[in-house]
Parts: sequence; structure tokens; C-alpha cells
Amino acid sequence: MKYCSIASGSNGNCYYVAKDDSAVLIDVGINNKHMHLRMGQLGILPTQVKAIFITHEHTDHICGLSVFAKKYDLPIYMTQGTLDGSKLRLPEHLVRIIKTNERVRIGGLEIIGIPKYHDAKEPCSFVVSDGKNNIGILTDLGHACDNVKHVVQHVDVLLLESNYDEEMLQKGRYSYYLKNRIRGGMGHISNAMALALFLEKRTDRLKHLILGHLSGQNNTVEKVLETFAPHCTDITLSIATRYESSAIFDLADLQSATPAIMAEMSAPIMREVV
Repeated sequence: MKYCSIASGSNGNCYYVAKDDSAVLIDVGINNKHMHLRMGQLGILPTQVKAIFITHEHTDHICGLSVFAKKYDLPIYMTQGTLDGSKLRLPEHLVRIIKTNERVRIGGLEIIGIPKYHDAKEPCSFVVSDGKNNIGILTDLGHACDNVKHVVQHVDVLLLESNYDEEMLQKGRYSYYLKNRIRGGMGHISNAMALALFLEKRTDRLKHLILGHLSGQNNTVEKVLETFAPHCTDITLSIATRYESSAIFDLADLQSATPAIMAEMSAPIMREVV
């Protein structure tokens, strides 16, 4: 499996996962000029993408969706609440309504919906699996609910939100209302919350931790690295930023697991998440 962050942050989000000739996008939250520019820099052809999955209706996750999906005639999987909240006029033949915990097969990939808490109408995160390996993309988390914790225990690659530094948010220029919206249990999780989740639920199968959806006002790459690097000496650690795409990673390059862990990877990988 290959994967990357095309964009990650409060100004736009888009993530790419591929297996052989099947590729999907999780969110399209940057405009099409930058979408094509970043994909071109990575060597990704838009025609390789077979489907788009949308986590929720906030602008930083859908602003480029309509133009990109129409241009390449791509099916869009989202919940009814996300569709209603988006107010986008999408061609009916492209829209696929799913439940928050639904499983969808796209070629050699299975995309699994993960219900979560966030201040959107019917949000979900996603795990992308090839039946052996799991890539979890968990952003826009109000808090670490049981569904989210379960995912952390069962992934080989985890892209996890690390949105804000608590001191920077408290002392920053955001309004009292916005600060409470971010940290109130339905907004985002902080560096400290993300670290606590990681330390509590990580397992030996995790090979790559990517921290993403960093706030432009209330966080820095340096603070995230300072928080996580001491605890990631045995795995690959990356930061997905708002300024540029990441490299394309290949999970095969990270496979240095022991035979016992490799056997676990071949076992059934997810229970139904409710």
C-alpha cells in the first residue's frame, strides 16, 4: 500500500491511499489548482483515483470536491448529514450515501467508516485496508472515543490529529467562544491529548505515525516533534503540514515485523465499529 498527505491543516485536508491500480482520496479540501500541482509533484495521476470519501462538511475538507469530482467523474462517498451540511450541488450520479460505520470495497481496498465526535452533522473518519494492512486517518476528533481508540490498536500506519498546543491556544488571539469550540470535546484534540491516546493504545504492529491537521495559529511543527519524538524511537515519525504534500510512503518499505506480528497482520482486522 502507498499513501501520503496531499494537504493537512485547518486550511485544507486531502489524503491519498493506493493499492496496485486502486487509489482513493480522503477529503478534497484544497482548490483544484493546488490539488493538481501537488499531485503532479508526487507523480499521482488524477485518473488513478477511483473514489473520494468525505469525513464531514467543513470547508477545509470539501472546498475542492465539486470541481475535482466532476472533472474526473468520480464517485463521492459521504453520509447524508455530510451531504446536507455541505450545501454542495453535486451530480446525483456521483453521490453515494453511506452510514458512518459502513464498509465500501474499491478494487483491492476496503474503506471502513469510523463514527466519531466532531461538531459536524454526521462525521466519520476512515480506515483503509487491503485485508492485511490497515491505514487509519483520524483527524477532527472532539475527543478520543472508544471507536478511535479501537482504530489505534489495529493499524499499521496512523495519521493522527495533533491540532493545538494548549498553552498557545489559551494565550492566543482566538475569541473565548472559538477557544471553547476547539477544546470543548466536539472540536479537536491537542498535542497532549494525541500523545496520551498514542501511548495508551499503540501496539507493536504500528510502523508509522504521522501527525496532522496542525493549527496554523495554535501549534508548530517544532512543538509536535518535541512532544512525540521521545516516544517514537522504534517507529517512523512524520509531520503532515499545511504548506506542502508529504512524500509518498510505501508500507512495504516499513515492513520489518517479526514473524509473530506478521501472523497477526493476516488475522481478521476489524470488528464492526458502532
